[in-house]
Amino acid sequence: MIKIVFFAALREQLNCAKLSLAADDNTKTVNDIKQLLSDKNERWQQTFSNTSLLSAVNYDMVDGSHLVKSGDEVAFFPPVTGG
Repeated sequence: MIKIVFFAALREQLNCAKLSLAADDNTKTVNDIKQLLSDKNERWQQTFSNTSLLSAVNYDMVDGSHLVKSGDEVAFFPPVTGG
């Protein structure tokens, strides 16, 4: 299983804090997971079409080509600003 978590505004937009995906034999990237989630419905598609969306795997910031394996935790969150 791959654990997926959503933070900040994403959690409210999707009305979902976390979910699990079955880890099949096919290797998945973060972009593959984003596409799978986008296929859920139009709201999810709009959310994951945002090119500034950030992602982390096991607490490390990664890009979309990062490989994800069973047991990993993938987190998605909007860009953060400070000031």
